[in-house]
Amino acid sequence: MSLSWSAKDHKNMSQPAAAGQKRSRNDAGNKVTVVLGAQWGDEGKGKVVDLLATEADVVCRCQGGNNAGHTVVVDGKEYDFHLLPSGIINSKSTSLIGNGVVIHLPGLFEEGDKNEKKGLKGWEKRLIVSDRAHLVFDFHQVVDGLQETERQAQEGKNIGTTKKGIGPAYSSKASRTGLRVCDLLADFKDFSMRFKNLVRQHQSMYPTLTVDVEDQLKKLKEYSERLRPMVRDELLNA
Repeated sequence: MSLSWSAKDHKNMSQPAAAGQKRSRNDAGNKVTVVLGAQWGDEGKGKVVDLLATEADVVCRCQGGNNAGHTVVVDGKEYDFHLLPSGIINSKSTSLIGNGVVIHLPGLFEEGDKNEKKGLKGWEKRLIVSDRAHLVFDFHQVVDGLQETERQAQEGKNIGTTKKGIGPAYSSKASRTGLRVCDLLADFKDFSMRFKNLVRQHQSMYPTLTVDVEDQLKKLKEYSERLRPMVRDELLNA
């Protein structure tokens, strides 16, 4: 799902209705447009959002992870988006990754850098990332694959996930053991302890799971510094 809204109706708020007249519902102020896929994907949501974004102040992605895929062609250049809102192409609007999204940081920056080489300039300055969004770790992706293998062995079929770790990350969120962007950017010593606990929790469920914890923490520390300028409380700053 993606959201966009325009500033064109702002002027209506500064022009009160005449005495005895009711304000039209269409003159209620900020307009919000919701793009919602009612099928299993491939409906062209990314293209629709790209078109709507030309007149939007903010384009927001509110849920999901980098298993999504939106391809947008602009001026003959093809851009591929998985985590970034497809409205990021519009240099005049702000793109927001909301707190309902689960973020795989290596995937986010790989996606941004890849599209930058195609001509997507200044995307980091136009992107806001919610400090409350949960993180997808590499071991979540491994667990995603292990779960699919177990389903195949036990039930003779699997879900067919993209093995991007989305489901396991949401499971961590639901069980209140997941880690958020704000945790990563706060006390890194505390984050490291909680990360290790989360790894041990998953290893207790999946004994074959191996994680180079120190290497992962080193990389996460590096990602955190690049991410920091983009992070805000979206409810207060969007």
